[in-house]
Amino acid sequence: MKNYNGKAIYQPAGRAAEYAKWACNFYVGCSNGCTYCYLKKGRGAKILGGDKPTLKKCFKDETHALEVFEKELKANLPELQEKGLFFSFSTDPMLPETIGLTEYAIDMATDFRVPVKILTKRADWIDYLLPRLPINMHNMYAFGFTLTGHDEIEPGANTNQERIEAMWKLHKAGFKTFASIEPIIDLGSSYKMIQQTIEFCDLYKVGIESGKKYCQLDLDEFISNTFLVGAYESDSKFYFKDSLLKAANIERSELPANCVTRDYNIFKQQ
Repeated sequence: MKNYNGKAIYQPAGRAAEYAKWACNFYVGCSNGCTYCYLKKGRGAKILGGDKPTLKKCFKDETHALEVFEKELKANLPELQEKGLFFSFSTDPMLPETIGLTEYAIDMATDFRVPVKILTKRADWIDYLLPRLPINMHNMYAFGFTLTGHDEIEPGANTNQERIEAMWKLHKAGFKTFASIEPIIDLGSSYKMIQQTIEFCDLYKVGIESGKKYCQLDLDEFISNTFLVGAYESDSKFYFKDSLLKAANIERSELPANCVTRDYNIFKQQ
């Protein structure tokens, strides 16, 4: 059966499907300025790779975008309630320019009992939005932060340390947290990011940079060392992306028990 492909809500394909079964994109373009961003590469760069987020052309304005979102949400409610909804693949949903519509959308989604997953490189929203989130619905939200350990190649984003501090605040407040350790710029920095967050991160998604060459033995050692930082003793789960395992020449069946598949649902106890 062909994947659902609405104006706001859709089912990702390819590598994006390793991140989410369902996603929402309102904007294209991003002001974080990350040098490695896949939105700046390939044939789609002219469409998706702007340095300023702009509302997708299929929407008249933000009010219209929210109307479309509600219609598509209701049309796929059982699946979305089961799998959750990810924000966002074509921008950072927590930029000053995008956070307003994101907030309206996640409020609507959770009102319909649809769990939401938000991935960002921003931390400047935490003191504004955290007090506004309904604590009695903390199991409906999962907040993720991309952590590379390299602020210099993410010039418009908040620092990695600020993101880590925001993750800790969310965890302390009872919300689900996850980290995107992707792309791996260098293995030492990625390992350090895991070390610094292992006590308050529920799920790690780890991946290499597309087109970059890595040493197979180094990747193998990195995966092995990951479980020496306290991962065995913690409740954290790990998802190593297919491309990383292929480059490391490791079969998924060889990974420890706290490594999960792409079907892992962060909102359910497993």
